[in-house]
Amino acid sequence: MKLGEIQTLTIVKRQDFGVYLAEDEHAKNPEDRVLLPIKQVPAEAEIGDEMEVFLYKDSRDRLIATTKRPKITLGKAAVLTVADVGKIGAFLDMGLERDLLLPFKQQTYRVNAGDEVLVAMYIDKSGRLAATMKVYHYLRSDSPYKTGDDVSGVVYEISDNFGAFVAIDRMYSARIPKKEFSGECRCGDVINGRVTRVLEDGRLDISIRDKAYLQIDDDAQTIMDAIEEFGGVLPFSDKADPEVIRRELHMSKNAFKRAAGHLYKEGLVDIGEHSIRKK
Repeated sequence: MKLGEIQTLTIVKRQDFGVYLAEDEHAKNPEDRVLLPIKQVPAEAEIGDEMEVFLYKDSRDRLIATTKRPKITLGKAAVLTVADVGKIGAFLDMGLERDLLLPFKQQTYRVNAGDEVLVAMYIDKSGRLAATMKVYHYLRSDSPYKTGDDVSGVVYEISDNFGAFVAIDRMYSARIPKKEFSGECRCGDVINGRVTRVLEDGRLDISIRDKAYLQIDDDAQTIMDAIEEFGGVLPFSDKADPEVIRRELHMSKNAFKRAAGHLYKEGLVDIGEHSIRKK
């Protein structure tokens, strides 16, 4: 019998308060049986019948079965709602009588009641089911997507060194590389993007920007607006540090250079060594 998983077990004993299930219909050891409470037992159920159930632990730390379908299972990722926050962490609604604990140490950012968070289910050191927001190793790398495909996913981690990490369809591993990420989204945001590369291990690189030729007009307008705000002269050029461009304009250096070059060709700006001036 597997904690945290949906499995098919056999009714081996019936009591007034429920039925006992086991993998083997001849199981005699109480440790090899699990209780399914009477309120979930079909009236016509008999010894020897098979039932599909999910196993978890109750408030007294006893293994228990349920015919209800949880919103998450062991080793899988899902978006769950925070039901409450206590002294040891947050409690997530997983669709059962008992909520799932998300310990503070497993949170990548602090959550509040009502928040929807992407988590994975694991078994903690005490043998109980728990949730973690550190889902990188739980996501799959066998997505059906290829370069150029449109995708949607949840941002679950942002790294100064690597960019933003995204769970496509809440199950496939993807990243917005640092050079493509300009800080326009936060953890928990649902974003739409485009696959720019499929890595050898199957993980995806994505961009949340439109294709260059579609995005350039928007970027050019952003630069012109910034020039106006600075009184007609942008105090940095396309030779500026990428972090400066990202902080001031929320775009990558490559996108900035493309758009600035477009404005120059249109005769709208002059590009100097350390500034861009409106004509």
